[in-house]
Amino acid sequence: MGIMSILEEECMFPKASDATFKAKLYDNHLGKSNNFQKPRIVKGKPEAHFSLVHYAGTVDYNINNWLVKNKDPLNETVVGLYQKSTMKLLSYLFAGYAGADSAMGECRGGKGGKEKKKRGSSFQTASALHRNLNKLMTNPHFVHCLIPNETKTPGAMESSLVMHQLR
Repeated sequence: MGIMSILEEECMFPKASDATFKAKLYDNHLGKSNNFQKPRIVKGKPEAHFSLVHYAGTVDYNINNWLVKNKDPLNETVVGLYQKSTMKLLSYLFAGYAGADSAMGECRGGKGGKEKKKRGSSFQTASALHRNLNKLMTNPHFVHCLIPNETKTPGAMESSLVMHQLR
């Protein structure tokens, strides 16, 4: 199970917490994948709960409130705009979105005041929406991000590091 799948699963349990989410991540990935690591504690750096190793470096992640944020439904007006977007990818990603309002049913007058109900959950979590991205991976194309310096200092560029990444 990937990180997003574990996040989605944890959101289904009422007693789940950041600690249980972290424990599941460690159980599923720590020691089983070289790209998933326990972060190093560095004084002065924000707390990190896990690290992912990418080509350009290691990225630390803090999972505080991920469960809460993942359960937060999207604004229906924004979703409607995305669904009607002329950008095919954006409209495709939100085509099947069932928000809280539409899932609870619509009673907009007319048609005898009958209420339509959509079966399923009352809303989709943010991680559930990312599942649509899996369909795009049939012919993957990669975007390579270049890091300009090791210290993550804005405006600083280490030319030897950039050249190494380009080669």
